[in-house]
Amino acid sequence: MVMIHTNISSLPIRRKRTGIQLVLSFCLLFACGNTLKAQQEPMYSQYMFNMIQINPAYAGNLAVDNVTLLYRKQWTGVEGAPATGTFSWDHRQMDSNVGYGLQVYNDQLGIEKTTGFQAFYSYRLMFSESNLSLGLSAGALNYRAAYSQAKTIDGSDPLFQEDVNGILPTAGFGALYSAEKFYVGFSAPALFDTKIISKSQASVTGGSNHYFLTGGYIFDVSEALKLKPSLMVKAAKGAPLAFDFNVNAWIQNTVGLGVSYRTGDAVIGLFDLQITPQIRLGYAYDYTISNLKSFNVGGSHELMIRYEFGESKDKSILSPRYY
Repeated sequence: MVMIHTNISSLPIRRKRTGIQLVLSFCLLFACGNTLKAQQEPMYSQYMFNMIQINPAYAGNLAVDNVTLLYRKQWTGVEGAPATGTFSWDHRQMDSNVGYGLQVYNDQLGIEKTTGFQAFYSYRLMFSESNLSLGLSAGALNYRAAYSQAKTIDGSDPLFQEDVNGILPTAGFGALYSAEKFYVGFSAPALFDTKIISKSQASVTGGSNHYFLTGGYIFDVSEALKLKPSLMVKAAKGAPLAFDFNVNAWIQNTVGLGVSYRTGDAVIGLFDLQITPQIRLGYAYDYTISNLKSFNVGGSHELMIRYEFGESKDKSILSPRYY
């Protein structure tokens, strides 16, 4: 995902808006300005089943070729609402401590579009009953904003005359400590502070704006039932700490039912189905509890499908995987 920060006090947007127009105006205010700052900020409800999205140390964690497709549609029914699609692949040989991964994603919010590519590398340090993985990511994103399509009071406003199309670098770092039934991770998926100064100029400086702390544990309630509570803490510069509390129940290692609470944002229901040992289907529905709930009557939807080529021979990895 890409966030754009700007000074909104001088933007000439229509004064009278209703329903959907208010939401789109809000998005537009945060999308426009003389200086555009773009940075990755993943927003996925099923992050706990595909953590490569936020932590490069997860690359190769399954010890098989793993392909995941994910599509997220936020604020259903709102024109121009965020929509994100990702394709990711990661791999590690059974007898190797090195993992690799790739990800391609496309994100759209109103007049903004971001297409990105990332490569991942991880190295695993083995202990007697656990391991520590360290990971790096690097890539580039193409940010485009069609400001000329925005409707304003003054059609000659120079701020909205030129579209923006720029390429920005991305880099990230992560660590993941895990064993058979638990994991703890820390990551900074966007190490660069990137900005598009004008149509043809970009600025790149160091300094991450987002940090993620994740953790989870698997409880064996019975042979047929396992519970996996998990937590994600997100720290963003200039914003309060955000928490994502989650608990998933796995029945007969086949059906997963879960619920999450994202502070100040949404209550989420999750459903997972392990169709075969290699194929998993996941769905998440976000019910908005923020001030946007008056406009977002359809909620947000997220669909994930994962395919694992072959079966891992690593006995420390549970089947099916719960993280």
